[in-house]
Amino acid sequence: MTTIKGNESGAVIRSRLSKSIVKALRLLMQKQKPDSESRDLAAYIILALEKIAESVETTASAWEKRDYWLKADRFRQEWAWCEARSQALAAALRVDDWAGVAQELALIGQALSGVEVSANNRIGKPWVGAWKKFSQR
Repeated sequence: MTTIKGNESGAVIRSRLSKSIVKALRLLMQKQKPDSESRDLAAYIILALEKIAESVETTASAWEKRDYWLKADRFRQEWAWCEARSQALAAALRVDDWAGVAQELALIGQALSGVEVSANNRIGKPWVGAWKKFSQR
């Protein structure tokens, strides 16, 4: 059997995930107090940031194969916040520290401040069931 590879480039994946994170952030910031959907939203943000970090590494390693060392290093530095923020957010979420979660979400929001999500987007609700997937790891 042959391996099936995805047809989305790293840039498309990062753009799609960034927009969905921004949408999840907006919904999460509207919540008055944490509930089950809040857990799903926060867990989804963690999982999406991890996927972004994976795509960054894939892209950078492809550049390194072509001897674009400097470009790969700069790209990794530009996206280094993803892994750090996802780890910090995961640590806060695991102990139900919602003040810490809010602080991390604010930092993530600042990092993604340039991402625009239109009012009639087709993102849907990709965070449904994210808490279950996150807590099983």
